[in-house]
Amino acid sequence: MLFNSYFFIFLFLPTVLLGFHLIGNQGYHRAAIVWLVGASLFFYGWWNSAYLILIIFSILFNFSVGISLSNTFGHKLSKKAILTFGVSTNLVLLGYYKYANFFIDNLNVLSDSNLILTKVILPLAISFFTFQQIAYLVDAYRGQAREYSFLYYCLFVTFFPQLIAGPIVHHKEMLPQFAKAVLYKLRSKDLAIGVTIFALGLFKKVVLADGVSIYSSPVFDAAEAGVILTFFEAWIGALAYTFQLYFDFSGYSDMAIGIARMFGIRLPLNFNSPYKASSIIDFWRRWHITLSRFLRDYLYIPLGGSRKGKVRRYINLMVTMVLGGLWHGAGWTFIIWGMLHGFYLVINHTWRAVFTNRHNTALYTFFSWALTFVSVVISWVLFRSDSINSASSMLSSMFVLHGISLPKSFEGVFNNVALIHFKDWFKYDGIFSNGLLTDTSYIVFLWIIILLFLSVFLPNTQEFMHNHRPDVRDCKIIATKSRKKYLEWKENIIWSIIIAFLLVISILHISKDSEFLYFQF
Repeated sequence: MLFNSYFFIFLFLPTVLLGFHLIGNQGYHRAAIVWLVGASLFFYGWWNSAYLILIIFSILFNFSVGISLSNTFGHKLSKKAILTFGVSTNLVLLGYYKYANFFIDNLNVLSDSNLILTKVILPLAISFFTFQQIAYLVDAYRGQAREYSFLYYCLFVTFFPQLIAGPIVHHKEMLPQFAKAVLYKLRSKDLAIGVTIFALGLFKKVVLADGVSIYSSPVFDAAEAGVILTFFEAWIGALAYTFQLYFDFSGYSDMAIGIARMFGIRLPLNFNSPYKASSIIDFWRRWHITLSRFLRDYLYIPLGGSRKGKVRRYINLMVTMVLGGLWHGAGWTFIIWGMLHGFYLVINHTWRAVFTNRHNTALYTFFSWALTFVSVVISWVLFRSDSINSASSMLSSMFVLHGISLPKSFEGVFNNVALIHFKDWFKYDGIFSNGLLTDTSYIVFLWIIILLFLSVFLPNTQEFMHNHRPDVRDCKIIATKSRKKYLEWKENIIWSIIIAFLLVISILHISKDSEFLYFQF
């Protein structure tokens, strides 16, 4: 079931929301939780009911391990053994479903063998609910989390707004909110804020992300098919995917945060304008914040972080980013993508260590932003490509190794008398050519400019809603206040009309099932 579907918007969500508040408002809080857990399992099983067996097993297993960790008062080694067993079992389960085929395929290539494994279908959201429960086990081991109610633990894992693609939440961030009696009463303010954030996320997904996807997918598909792309086509495809991915995933996160807020629940931030970042370090503080937080707290810091010297720090960064890349998918393109970002971070940290007296002039800031943005765009080519060969072909075209040309439709620009000689020169040297995006060149450029403006110059959703606390405030990343007061949401008729207009436009754009890109991870 997709957030961006008529069934979800007009039937599932209103039914679950009203049922939860009607039951809870009568004082039957536990029954309301049962209703919400049941609805969440129905939501998850909508794609494939067989998935329910796996997630229920995962819940039962991790709840049992968590209880054992909370009740173990003996030697520290016994708790550590329980934790190791719990985390290892989760990773083995994740590894089998996500990486078994990848491992067998590579083993066959290296050993010239012919091992066959029945195709393993990746269960929906396994990466997200596995990481969330690993975090819970580690927190339970550290004495930072404890849950004796199986019902509430089920809610922690299955809460449908964030079940499929995050944000990855901590036990202490969500469960205490359900203990508040006021939560079970439908409040107009929470509903208004939730609908507003949901509407913004839906607009990002169905209008912006899906709108620009028609310019990215053909380019990457052509590269995979062996087509040699032009310089223009490669960069347009890469830029289109750069914005498609951001507005798709941040749109999902906004919708998740908005839906949760309708229930009175605040989820943590997942995005904070990553394309405004002026360094790769800054980028990873803004992109997929809850995953970055998980990798930092449960991998980078336990490996030693920055406490054991610069060389060890850089090794820890590389290991963390490579494993972060592998988390996204079983493929060498994801591994290389992680290595590339690890390399970026090592360079960034080295630069900061050497040039401690940097002058943050406007020119320096712009150059830093441009270099960061281009570096991220290049990395997304690896992230999106289906194979190393197609990624290599795309990058070769982007770096002019396949020559340079402009689309045929741009030839009309040179019909101006003043440019007649340049027009002849371009024609003679074959600068103009027919290609994938020939008939839509101007539209493509317009899309790129608009999406760049929206993601770099306008306030993000959290800044837009700053005065109404859209996120969990004990999350270490807190949205800054928008400098543009007129772009801050207020509870008035004008903003109600604007949000209603965006919502109607978005709903009219729901023409087909369009999955969120992060569903595949």
